Amino acid sequence: MASTAAGKQRIPKVAKVKNKAPAEVQITAEQLLREAKERELELLPPPPKQKITDEEELNDYKLKKRKGFEDNIRKNRTVISNWIKYAQWEESLKEVQRARSIYERALDVDHRNITLWLKYAEMEMKNRQVNHSRNIWDRAITILPRVNAFWYKYTYMEELLGNVAGCRQVFERWMEWEPEEQAWHSYINFELRYKEVDKARLIYENYILIKIVIVHPVIKNWIKYAHFEEKHGYIAHGRKVFERAVEFFGEVQVDEYLYVAFARFEEKQKEFERVRVIYKYALDRIPKQQAQELFKNYTMFEKKFGDRRGIEDVIVSKRRFQYEEEVKANPHNYDAWFDYLRLVESDADPDTVRDVYERAIANTPPIQEKRHWRRYIYLWINYALYEELEVKDPERTRQVYQACLDLIPHKKFTFAKMWLLYAQFEIRQKHLQGARRGLGSAIGKCPKNKLFKGYIELELQLREFDRCRKLYEKYLEYSPENCTTWIKFAELETILGDVERARGIFELAIGQPRLDMPEVLWKSYIDFEIEQEEYDHTRGLYQRLLQRTQHVKVWISYGQFELSINSSDRLQKCREIYEEANKGLRSCEEKEERLMLLESWRDFEHEFGSLTTRDRVRKLLPEKVKRRRKLTAEDGSDAGWEEYYDYIFPEDTANQPNLKLLAMAKMWKKKQEDEEEAEEGDDANDKGGDDDKEKEDTDDDDDDEEEEQGREKKEGEMETEQEKGTDQEMETEPEKETEDRPLAGPSEVREASPAGASEEKVYDDRDDDQESSSSSTSSSSSSSSESDNDDDKNDQGKKKKKKKSDSEDN
Repeated sequence: MASTAAGKQRIPKVAKVKNKAPAEVQITAEQLLREAKERELELLPPPPKQKITDEEELNDYKLKKRKGFEDNIRKNRTVISNWIKYAQWEESLKEVQRARSIYERALDVDHRNITLWLKYAEMEMKNRQVNHSRNIWDRAITILPRVNAFWYKYTYMEELLGNVAGCRQVFERWMEWEPEEQAWHSYINFELRYKEVDKARLIYENYILIKIVIVHPVIKNWIKYAHFEEKHGYIAHGRKVFERAVEFFGEVQVDEYLYVAFARFEEKQKEFERVRVIYKYALDRIPKQQAQELFKNYTMFEKKFGDRRGIEDVIVSKRRFQYEEEVKANPHNYDAWFDYLRLVESDADPDTVRDVYERAIANTPPIQEKRHWRRYIYLWINYALYEELEVKDPERTRQVYQACLDLIPHKKFTFAKMWLLYAQFEIRQKHLQGARRGLGSAIGKCPKNKLFKGYIELELQLREFDRCRKLYEKYLEYSPENCTTWIKFAELETILGDVERARGIFELAIGQPRLDMPEVLWKSYIDFEIEQEEYDHTRGLYQRLLQRTQHVKVWISYGQFELSINSSDRLQKCREIYEEANKGLRSCEEKEERLMLLESWRDFEHEFGSLTTRDRVRKLLPEKVKRRRKLTAEDGSDAGWEEYYDYIFPEDTANQPNLKLLAMAKMWKKKQEDEEEAEEGDDANDKGGDDDKEKEDTDDDDDDEEEEQGREKKEGEMETEQEKGTDQEMETEPEKETEDRPLAGPSEVREASPAGASEEKVYDDRDDDQESSSSSTSSSSSSSSESDNDDDKNDQGKKKKKKKSDSEDN
């Protein structure tokens, strides 16, 4: 019946998904994990700390923990970490027997787990159970003999206990398994620690030379064995090991490192003939491509202990073969030709060197472009220098130079260094006419700046000044825009004492329509006149230069010049120059240059001026304001706004606010004051002219003045707030602003105010004395507003005196 009832039990139907399209908002696994992390759903509060006070609670705690460990083991016996944790917990309670039982149970589950064996043995060693540890290590190396960690730990324990014989026995058992190379060296080092050199040699003989043949046939083991014998003073044994190694590997598995080590061994023993024989034997049997290190060491040996001929024979033969291969592969590889020629020049007869040079220069570049000829031309230069310096054949050297100059296509390009080297060679041969003829033909065929300079330098050294003048004239005909040439020509005439000629050269130079460095030329001309102490000419030069350019540095230099002259009116002249420069730079678009001039003027007044002149210059200094302008991208689209700093000069009329609006505001204020004074005069006439009333009138006047000042202060605050509001509105609508428009400038704020409104107070970050001069005008109109305010104050004082005299008459 139960089965029938179970069979009749209905399985709930799964709802069918009608819309299988993906949802608009997809939830990823990363999002779920991040939300779980944020909400800390998986974090559980730590269990409360429990203090055990008596033995009964301790037994309960042990029972509870053991039950938990046993449950974990029962759930999954193959998880070795549960066993290890269980055993370590028992060990922490000093229950070594229980921990040992747990490890044994774990080994029954997985006896090939290396970590389990290591933890088990370390527990026994920690608790000083030596015999138990030995038993565990024996069981481990018997079951897993290829695990080197067991052998290392076992031998280390035995050596630590001082059981040298037992340790040696363990090593012997280990070596029977033919382990890796490090195991053999560990055994050898163990024997050497106890000064057992014979046993160490026996290990090398019995294991390295016998077993390594099969297991590790590596040359470095033979080399280590030989070094071992050498280290302990057994030179004959070491030589025998090398000889056996050479015989063992033969010519099939020969390696250059074995011969290099053998040669170094013999070199240490001062057996130089043996070393030479070893190197030659190796070079005869090893291919050249595989004997680079061998050849290098052989060369070094010959350099140290051989004669010159032996060294050259070793080096030249090898390298000559390499260079020949390189130049055959690419005849236009001029770097290979340079190396080859350098090698041949070091050890060869002149005929052989000439033959190689002729082969090299025969490979002319295939394209007549100067960049392809730059390396090639040095083959000719080296050839000529070799013939002149090494062979000492002047006639052949001259032929080399002439052949090279005939080969170069001078109509397309030339090499000035070749012409100059040829001229210098002819001078060394005391053939001056040949040198001049060569340089003259060079200037006629292909004039270049370097050729002119070299020819002029040559004639200067020969003290041929008339020739230098002619060359300078030719040079200036070829390149009249070269300012350096004009300056050098004038310097030559100055050195020769012809000042008028030098001045004429300078005049011709500054009259040229095109110059590459006109500022350098003018500076040299001015320095020349200053050196000659022709100050009137210098002033004339400055005036002529200022007619061409209004550069601020010219003005400053002009002022410094006047200041440097020892005269009584030098300060006045310098000040006049600064004033003239300031007027001239008012129309300059570069405001930084004008600022630089004013700063230089300020420094001058600070050092030489009075308090009045300093204050005057300080008032001319501009204020630094922040503006913004609209940026446009390359495609013409709007790229946003950019903030920049601008300078507003007080005397610049272009930056002053609307003067008409300011005048209207002042008229309105004056009208208000007249009306108030008229009302105050009527009140004074009604009350009489006694002293008490006069005192009251005076108090009333003071109160009125205070009220007027308070009202003006409030108006200024309201105007400042209104200006701030206007700035905010302007910032919210940047698309309505024009290009290069300042941030809420004074003129925009005034234009935005109604016609009948009071004057607005604009923020000004100048000095305090400038702010006090005018609180109702913008930063750019401080000077005009100061005079207006003084007039207003004078009018107010006159009116008050008139009112007081009227009250006294009454």
